[in-house]
Amino acid sequence: MKYFGFLSFGHYSNGGRHGITAAESLHQAIDLSVAADELGVNGAFFRVHHFAPQAAAPMPLLSAIASRTKAIEVGTGVIDMRYENPLYLAEEAAALDLIADGRTALGVSRGAPEIANKGWESFGYHSEERSGADLARAHYERFLEAIDGRPMAEAAPLHEQYPTQLNPGTPLPVLPHSPGLRSRIWYGAGSNASAVQAARDGVNLMSSTLVFEHGDKPFGDIQAEQLRAYRQAWAEAGHDWTPRVSVSRSIFPLLSERDRGLYGLSASGDQVGHIDSGIATFGRTYAADPSTLIKQLSQDRALAEADTLLLTIPNQLGFEENWSIIRNFAEYVAPALGWEPARPGTLPTGYDIDEVVAD
Repeated sequence: MKYFGFLSFGHYSNGGRHGITAAESLHQAIDLSVAADELGVNGAFFRVHHFAPQAAAPMPLLSAIASRTKAIEVGTGVIDMRYENPLYLAEEAAALDLIADGRTALGVSRGAPEIANKGWESFGYHSEERSGADLARAHYERFLEAIDGRPMAEAAPLHEQYPTQLNPGTPLPVLPHSPGLRSRIWYGAGSNASAVQAARDGVNLMSSTLVFEHGDKPFGDIQAEQLRAYRQAWAEAGHDWTPRVSVSRSIFPLLSERDRGLYGLSASGDQVGHIDSGIATFGRTYAADPSTLIKQLSQDRALAEADTLLLTIPNQLGFEENWSIIRNFAEYVAPALGWEPARPGTLPTGYDIDEVVAD
């Protein structure tokens, strides 16, 4: 691990129930990101869910954060491509990347199980597969082509253009275009197969707190196999740049009686369960004093092989509690794991692919 950021689900109360409102959740996300940026935290990431009282429209939030920070990456973990217009998303992503001076890390994927019944159909999109995987793949491929600057349309006949600018039939890419944006796109992979496909597609890898593989070994070991499969496929594909890899963990440093009261009972071991019609392994929750956390996390093979760690945070508890989690991890745990604080003008890099594959 070289870098760490936080990952928020953007929870809020709905319908006047107790808890923070949508507005409070968004403003707290901005405030937390600004504070984290000043501390040197490397990333502010947000989940994207629809038809639920959680973060749903990331671009306004990420743009607001980017405009008020200097070094921290802004990103998603992840955007559900079943719901997206790929060309409009390409425009938004490029505009965000330009505002952020390249400090973007946009995670996309097929999407997770949700409460809506084929909710993407209400957004105007239709799939052949019940899961929408075919739709997500089509949108994702179109999105990558668009951010690469490939033509998406042609100029109209001269008498239909206003103002008249281009010869009829001139190929038209979506604009704006942000050079290098492709290297800042991540794919949220839940299985070894999807991780390998992400490598072949030439995007970074984002691995969560669950994987669709299981076995008689720790979650970190199972996830490490996914990371290695990704890097091996990357090397075989012959891409000419170094990718990045992130993993997510729930980690609560316990420094006070209040910490122990709030999070002391959160510690748990790995679990195996059913999700999305499959069997998955769910990673443990870490909750301990800093010295114990350092020892435990040093034994997490996937964390050691990933360049970036995303701390999942309970955003619904408010700014102070989440800031305490992030600050305590930064001050008492991260340095022992090899953390490199963010610096203005310096973009994060991945581990050398040849060295990692060789190991």
